[in-house]
Amino acid sequence: MKLFEPDNENKNSANAYNAESIEVLKGLDPVKRRPGMYTDTSSPNHMAFEVIDNSVDEAIAGYANQIDVILTTDQSIIVSDNGRGMPVDIHPQEKISGVELIMSTLHAGAKFSNKDYSFSGGLHGVGVSVVNALSSSLTIHIKRDGQKYRIGFEHGLKTEELTFVNKIKKKESGTSIQFYPDGSYFDTPLFSRKSLKAALKSKAILCKGLVTTFYDEASKEKLTWKYDHGLDDYLNEYLKEKKCIFPSPFAGELEGEDIHLIWAVNWTLESGLNPEESYVNLIPTRLGGTHVNGFRSGLLESLREFCKFRNLLPKGLYLAPEDLWDKVGYILSVRLIDAQFSGQTKERLSSRHCANLVNIQVRDAFSLWLNQNIEHGEKLAEYAIENAKNRIKKSKKITKRKASNGITLPAKLSDCSSVDQSRRELFFVEGDSAGGSAKQARDRRFQAIMPLRGKILNTWDIESSIILESKEIRDVSHVLGVLPGSDDISKLRYNKICVLADADSDGLHIATLLCALFLKHFPQIVKDGHIYIAMPPLYRIDVGKEVFYALDDSERDNIIKRIKRRKKRHGKINIQRFKGLGEMNPAQLKETTISPDSRRLVQLTVNDEPDESDESIKEVYEIMDMLLGKKRAKDRKIWIETNGHLKEIE
Repeated sequence: MKLFEPDNENKNSANAYNAESIEVLKGLDPVKRRPGMYTDTSSPNHMAFEVIDNSVDEAIAGYANQIDVILTTDQSIIVSDNGRGMPVDIHPQEKISGVELIMSTLHAGAKFSNKDYSFSGGLHGVGVSVVNALSSSLTIHIKRDGQKYRIGFEHGLKTEELTFVNKIKKKESGTSIQFYPDGSYFDTPLFSRKSLKAALKSKAILCKGLVTTFYDEASKEKLTWKYDHGLDDYLNEYLKEKKCIFPSPFAGELEGEDIHLIWAVNWTLESGLNPEESYVNLIPTRLGGTHVNGFRSGLLESLREFCKFRNLLPKGLYLAPEDLWDKVGYILSVRLIDAQFSGQTKERLSSRHCANLVNIQVRDAFSLWLNQNIEHGEKLAEYAIENAKNRIKKSKKITKRKASNGITLPAKLSDCSSVDQSRRELFFVEGDSAGGSAKQARDRRFQAIMPLRGKILNTWDIESSIILESKEIRDVSHVLGVLPGSDDISKLRYNKICVLADADSDGLHIATLLCALFLKHFPQIVKDGHIYIAMPPLYRIDVGKEVFYALDDSERDNIIKRIKRRKKRHGKINIQRFKGLGEMNPAQLKETTISPDSRRLVQLTVNDEPDESDESIKEVYEIMDMLLGKKRAKDRKIWIETNGHLKEIE
């Protein structure tokens, strides 16, 4: 059905927005136009890491055992490996050499399938082509099939054809890339020697048998790393001057069909910085992610079980994650098929299924270790219990300072037992049915559930003093402990307030109304970062015993593609579409939406009130006003007629 016919009368006017306005960026132009979307522009360090990671992928696959990095006097980097060498033959469809295709085309690479690389950090075919785009000059030397080749680029454009250089020994192979970062794209054009050395050292530790070297032409410093004893030696290097709970780290290595897991962990009895390092396919994940979440919860569940079995916990005391995670030092390395990161810089792992995989492996291994090393286990339990007692004492002091306002909380609120405001979470859940499942899925110690019946009042155009006439909104205010329109949120009862609605149009409407309520009448709660939107999945995908969840059609299609690329599929692919939260059983709701280890939350943020100097904030308020303002019906109609064709209504 045609909702709207475009008006061509003003097609060529000065302010017309039409097809001619649309730019199509070709080749590497998107990277040059918006480099911050593809790499860290504070320095060129990440560009060096991208090239090093490509060499590491060769080592993980078993084709290379040495990586050499040279920092030249003119601030270029040379990264060499003895892997297979980049392909030099002609691509059948693109009609150019493999190396040219890789370097000059975004999303071109050999790591989308698991055919050539089982575990790989390269996921999007973007990394090394970004290096080329942001380099003033880049040269590649390739050794393979008894011949040496050379190709050159400047600012991402080929300036030297792939040429044969000379014959070499048949057994020689590998790739050497030298590049000069274009300083105009970076805050500082200089590489950090410290960061390069730390990266190369960690690669050697995490990949047994791999030799990494670093040579600085300016200072003549040369370093070589090779570790044969794993992560426990690496962790001991950091903690050797500190008194630790365990005489040697709890370390392990487990390998499954889709995951390879290596870790080492210990706790210190004194203050100071301890290493907390995590890696996925040897790429450092500085911001953690689902693998770290699974690691933490696995260790905690094992210790809770150990304490319960040996009757160590005082009555009424429970262990929170921070009780165990204080003064910890750990190194965690995960090799994962089809790893999904939250950005091109790969600082956080977002593969949801990884949390459960890591949790199970670590939990079982640590439970066995604790029961085999009872004395060490009891020392750790004593340490965590003492932390828990101190945490509760501290929270009780804070609670005593707060005067009670004497307000009776709504009966439908299922509150949590924790008095520690920093840990407390509240979920506003759409519907009583979903609210019942959420109550069973939550951790009642720190998660509260408040079911909402239907859509709340549209409060966008209503004064804060009037909205309390609505019982539903009055209940929301009482539960939060904050009055509408007030900037005083000292009595806010929860640290995280999460909106949990169906993943359909009605659910989105309810979430929008709640966002409008918070934005307009509880702005200080939003500004302080307390409001979140939960992202429940729309699909469940079963393959044999494996279960995946997808937020939308696009994610569903990507998961199915990844499954079909596998060599072994282990069963037929079955897809279930959730019509609403009520269709999920408590276990599913916990795994996908409520558990901190595997849920996805989007934070509702706003900088300040709209003003002339901040067009982006003005635009947010303008959109909300257009969507919800009572006097904006005409504007809404025009917007729907203009944009209605962009969404397919089911």
